[in-house]
Amino acid sequence: MKRFFLFLTCLIAVEVASAQKSLLSLDEHNKYIYYQVVDRPGISADSLQKSVAYFVKDIYPKNKSAQMTQNGAGIKDKFLTYTSLVKHENGEMAYNLTIECKEGKYRYWLTDFLFTPYEKNRYGVFVPVNGVEIPLENASSKLTQKDVDGYFDQTGAFCKQLGEKLKKYMTENHSVKNPDQQPVKKIVTDKW
Repeated sequence: MKRFFLFLTCLIAVEVASAQKSLLSLDEHNKYIYYQVVDRPGISADSLQKSVAYFVKDIYPKNKSAQMTQNGAGIKDKFLTYTSLVKHENGEMAYNLTIECKEGKYRYWLTDFLFTPYEKNRYGVFVPVNGVEIPLENASSKLTQKDVDGYFDQTGAFCKQLGEKLKKYMTENHSVKNPDQQPVKKIVTDKW
């Protein structure tokens, strides 16, 4: 009976660990991609576009590569990856996020994952290794399988978390506020 429970626990742990990796698929260019299409019936493309603009402005406020397009947005950014034992950053994963809107639906995808490893400099600070960028598709040939599995899990979890944030912004009604615009004061002259 103990062996059965141990086997069942191990089976569940393996299933949970491989769930994040299954979020990423290969596209027609043999690059890993996280792709989602979300239906929003009854919502106009302009409203969805405004929500995308608010999302980009709120989540990526200082990102210079964030570009609004006619029907969506394109963003280049990166996130930190961590080792499992010591919990310090061991690299960064660069990615491209693309969002497109149509009448009643929108789609988004994250792709072009590039891993840049970190090393400790002479001051004890972890910094990116210059000139080393490993595409996620080629990571298994240049890194250990344990590290590659960790990067897949972290990338899948990040994509899922970012997708949930985007869905939240797209379902809530946001209005982009312009801080430079002052409210117009009204003066009532018939009551004094």
